[in-house]
Formats: sequence, C-alpha cells, structure tokens
Amino acid sequence: MLTKRFSPARQTAFAARYEAQKIAFGPVTFQCVRYAWKRGMLQALAEAGERGRSVTELSADGRWSEYALKVALESCLAAGVVSLVEERYVLDKAGYCVLSDSITQVNMDFVHDVCYQGLYDLDRSLDEQRPLGLGALGEWPTIYQGLVELPEPARSSWFAFDHHYSDTSFPTILPDVFATAPRRIMDIGANTGKFSRAALGHGTDVELHLVDLPQQLAVAERTLRDAGLLERAQLHPVDLLDLAAPLPGGMDLVWMSQFLSCFSEPVIESILTRAVAALNPGGQVLILDTLWDRQQYDIAAFCLINTSPYFSAMASGNSKVYRAADYVRLCEAAGLKLLTVRDGIGYCHSLLRFALA
Repeated sequence: MLTKRFSPARQTAFAARYEAQKIAFGPVTFQCVRYAWKRGMLQALAEAGERGRSVTELSADGRWSEYALKVALESCLAAGVVSLVEERYVLDKAGYCVLSDSITQVNMDFVHDVCYQGLYDLDRSLDEQRPLGLGALGEWPTIYQGLVELPEPARSSWFAFDHHYSDTSFPTILPDVFATAPRRIMDIGANTGKFSRAALGHGTDVELHLVDLPQQLAVAERTLRDAGLLERAQLHPVDLLDLAAPLPGGMDLVWMSQFLSCFSEPVIESILTRAVAALNPGGQVLILDTLWDRQQYDIAAFCLINTSPYFSAMASGNSKVYRAADYVRLCEAAGLKLLTVRDGIGYCHSLLRFALA
C-alpha cells in the first residue's frame, strides 16, 4: 500500500531533498503545466512527434511569445512533461497524459477551478474546521448549498469531477442494489438524480425516495421528469446537518453514494442512526464510496488522499476521504453489521453492504 511504498527510509538524502523541492514548487509547476496544456503548447509538440519543435519554431506563428514558451516549457521540462533534445522540445509520456488522459484533465480542472484559490486558507480551515477557502467562490456555509450557483468554470469542473468518478460505477452496481428485491429505496444525497434515474429504469416496480437539500432536489427533479420517471419518485428536502431531522421510514434499502465523505464522523453516525430507524425489518444499507485504503493501485490512493483538503478548505471544513474501517466502526455504532465488501467498482469505488445487527 501507499504508506509502505513511499516510506522515507527508502530514499537517499539527495533524492529526498529533490522530492522535497518538488513539493515546495508544486503549485508553480502545476500552473505552468496547465498553461502549456490550455494554451495549446503541448498539443503543438504532440503534432510535431519525435522530432519536436524549437522555441523559435513554436513562436513563429505568433500564438505565443518566446518568453512565455521558455517560462512554461522549462517548468514542464523540470516536471518531466517534456524533454529537450538538441534545443527542440519533445512531448514526454507525462505530457501525453496531461494532453489525452481524461482523469488527469478532470483532476487538473477541479484543482484549478474549484480548489486552488481556496486552498490558500487551508491552514485556517483545518484549525477552525470550517471551509474558509469557500469564500473564493461564494458566500455559503458549505459548498453544497451553493453547487447550483457556483460561478463558471468552477461549477462545470465540480460536476465533471463528481460525475467522472461516480458515473463509471452506476452501470455495474444495479444488480447489487436489487439483489434483495427492494420495493422502496431511499437515495440519501441524491445530488443530480443520476442514480435514482438508473435505479428507476432498472426496476420498473421500485419506488425511490430522494433525500437532499432543496437546491439539489430541484436538479434531481428535472432529471427524473425529463426521463419520464418522476411519478415513482418522492422528494424529501432534508438538511442532514440538522441532527433532529428525521428520514422517511418504511425503507427496504438505504443507498448512499459518495455522500458520507461530505460530513464529519459525528454527523455520519447521526445519519446512519437515522437510516437504521428508517429501515423495514430485514432492510439493508449500501454505501458506495471511494475509500483510499481499498485501492489496488497507489495512484488511486494518492488522488483520493489529496482530495481530502478540498473537503477541509472548500466543502465542509470537517470531512474527508475516509478509510473503510472508519465507515465500519460508525455503522456498528449505529446498529449495523457489515455483510460484504466489493472493491474495484468503476475507477476506485467500493461497495459496503450492511444489515441490522
């Protein structure tokens, strides 16, 4: 796992110091690589192939000054995004990833458009456990009240990030959802209604109860109406941070996808306790989430761990990407027992199935 592979004991003193400088200048490198990508420099090098192009050639058509090219591409060189061979820049493998890998692009847009300015206040956000960086985008207590009002390009980048990770998992989890033949399903944290739409399309006799903030339910309602599925859905506007707010009862299944990571542990336990109270006898709770300790590859764990500061500075101030053991412990405290865990869903999701203890 990531904690073993990246042990400092395996680094030489020189290599460790080099890695430390990459951290120190990380924000600078990020912006230069992003500039080269967004302004078309990396694309121009890709089109040149192995021969590459010199700064003089790149500047000939007037798209970029020699100064801008030198500053951006030299930083890309230091980052391993390009190579310099006999005064000609050539796109390297990491550069091709930036240029063509969708998950890299989604992550870079999310970090830049949603997180970058707000992360300046990460220290205060961690100290006070409030999303003090959110002020860079708007004045809301958490980002969830403001999702539909986020300024562009932050809004598009947020939803692209959220959907890129969640949408890949929905096609494969519906058999899990309907394994116990539930008739009444509660989707807590319904967001834009994509899961509810998929579930209603899969089970023609199922009834969906969507729980979320009013702003989000308005989006989900449009999603289901456009799909002709709204008649089998009921919308329940609930602020889950109100620990006294009950959930609708009589449920055969409670579904939560990429939801609990939006809350602190005490609030998660409260949500789970209310979910237990909403279950029919024999009912179950399914949690689909990105758990950093359940990843097969270090790259996935790295991305997930470094998403947690977004939750600190921008989203809620007191939530994060959790480990599986955290959810199991909180579910047990709420009166649930773990039945099964299925990993490798979509890009990096795990599905935890719980029953009443």
